Amino acid sequence: MLVLTRKKGQSIKIGDNITITIMDLDEDKVSIGIAAPRNIEIVRTELLDVKNENITAANNPKNTVDSLKILLDNHR
Repeated sequence: MLVLTRKKGQSIKIGDNITITIMDLDEDKVSIGIAAPRNIEIVRTELLDVKNENITAANNPKNTVDSLKILLDNHR
């Protein structure tokens, strides 16, 4: 991992077509701007974690509609 120190308004280039710019600095957060071609997917990692958890839950046989129906019927 490359670690760099940047100030507000400074940028980092990745390859020829991606630029990351420090937009604003606050006490506990940094706002960044990312300029990249539309075909480059940019996703926050916490959203990927949730997506992967949802995929795992959806593929779990315990979460089928039939199992849910049985569970609901048992609570009536």
